[in-house]
Amino acid sequence: MHVLVLNCGSSSLKFQIIATDVQAIKNNSDRCLVKGEVERIGSQSLINYEVPGRPIVKKTDPIANHQAAIELVLRWVISQKSGIEQINSYADIHAVGHRVVHGGEQFSHSILIDQQVIEGIEGCVELAPLHNPANIKGIKIATKLLGSAVPQVAVFDTAFHATMPEHAYLYGLPYEYYRRHKIRRYGFHGTSHRYIAYQYRAITGLSKSSTDIISLHLGNGCSACAIKDGLSIDTSMGFTPLEGLLMGTRSGDVDASILEYLHLQEGMDFNDLDKMLNKRSGLLGISGLTSDMRELLEEESEKQDRRAKLAIDIFCRRVKRYIGKYFVEMDGEVDAIVFTGGIGENSAEIRHRICAGLQCLGLQLDNDKNQQMVNEHDGKISTVDSAFHAYVIPTNEELMIARDTVRAIDKKGH
Repeated sequence: MHVLVLNCGSSSLKFQIIATDVQAIKNNSDRCLVKGEVERIGSQSLINYEVPGRPIVKKTDPIANHQAAIELVLRWVISQKSGIEQINSYADIHAVGHRVVHGGEQFSHSILIDQQVIEGIEGCVELAPLHNPANIKGIKIATKLLGSAVPQVAVFDTAFHATMPEHAYLYGLPYEYYRRHKIRRYGFHGTSHRYIAYQYRAITGLSKSSTDIISLHLGNGCSACAIKDGLSIDTSMGFTPLEGLLMGTRSGDVDASILEYLHLQEGMDFNDLDKMLNKRSGLLGISGLTSDMRELLEEESEKQDRRAKLAIDIFCRRVKRYIGKYFVEMDGEVDAIVFTGGIGENSAEIRHRICAGLQCLGLQLDNDKNQQMVNEHDGKISTVDSAFHAYVIPTNEELMIARDTVRAIDKKGH
């Protein structure tokens, strides 16, 4: 089965086509046929296509909207110049899996899409006004282009965290606001954290009920997740993806009264404050330079830039804080911390700084193995005698979405 995986952002499109089925999932023999991205939809867009074994294609094109972006991608995929032998027409795409950011309390697992599901996703728009509308567009465009007979599945970022207990997801606000408006911690990056827990089990041979880890998804967006008995019991992102760790441009945890103070002192309205917290804070806001961790490490090393170092230090300190918090919440029964995401997978230096000082919890980092992860795929970076361990496991949300798509279709007997 060829599954088209779509991740529609507010002005972007990420996609993959993955060859998989029930047997391939069992044998771990799924194959990515193509992946790519369209950025800056609505203007002169940046486009790239990547087919395994072939040179990466990069180009620019004016793309007006998501429909034009998806049409452009599919036309290229089925064309001879793509070099994808398995896909020659739209008929060779057998199913579509969609990343949907917010499922609220209604959706606790991936589900085959019908009109009722679309209405449910629309009902969560107020919880994710920047993301869910784009996700809905992707569903409707795929239906228009591929036909209603092609099954589509929604895979929710929030679903993995549906197992959090009430004491973990409620805020210290009047309970009536949860009852009226469902204001609570939902958590995000759930598909990534779920994949990491699955892959950790594959590496270690442990059962789901024996999987007790802290998953650290560190990229431009960052989140930590406490996974006990294979289930999410707490996570750092909250009602929105703003809460929790310091991120590329997001502030993470902040005293809410600061917002009133800035409103009074700077005349900032709600829109100004929202943009400041989400677009101008985090690594970018502290350093005044960039949200890119690679560039900050270069500035620190080559120019001894004080604010670049400060941003990195605060970033690592926030991650440590959540490791300690979850270590206590899990009664010390943590087998490993797992690094993933662009920073977590690729920066040995950041992993080293986060692990420094965790010796008090029994973690002993193997510096050689940590450095070797730059060239290796995944594995353990702690010493043999470490009381608990550290791993690097690259995430693969698209593969998880494709597999969920197959499972949901198979469950319904399609």
